Amino acid sequence: MNTIGETTIEADPKVPVIRMSRDFTATQEQLFRAHTDPELFAQWVGPRSLQTRVIEWDARTGGSWRYVSTRDGEEYGFRGCFHEVRPDRIVQTFTYEGQPDEVALGTLWFEDLGNGRTRLHTQSLVDSFEARDMFLASGMEVGVNEGYAKLDEMIGQGSV
Repeated sequence: MNTIGETTIEADPKVPVIRMSRDFTATQEQLFRAHTDPELFAQWVGPRSLQTRVIEWDARTGGSWRYVSTRDGEEYGFRGCFHEVRPDRIVQTFTYEGQPDEVALGTLWFEDLGNGRTRLHTQSLVDSFEARDMFLASGMEVGVNEGYAKLDEMIGQGSV
């Protein structure tokens, strides 16, 4: 199983889905807050080489979101809708504005492991295996691992 600081990323061979999980020394409430508070989210999402600013953030069932990440003068926009937001589960869409026809449906859920530890699970469903493979080849793994490492640091510093 997972160890703290290790993200498991799997592509389903039968369905165009990417599944990830990672264990954190954090409570479910802390991880929920990190995913729904725009100020916290902007601090940890994505690779260390990017700076992120939240443009719109309405983390409630039926709400929407948009953020822009920048690196060396280049901007990358992302947007989506929150379909369901509750303390143990978030369902949302995810679109990279550079490829607006590729929309992922993401589900996150938090599994209490006891002793102040929580396993974060994510599942992203896309339209095709080609789209799934594009997500995987996009550098997603670096962004996920570096982002979660930043989140670990924030949790360790008590800022989440």
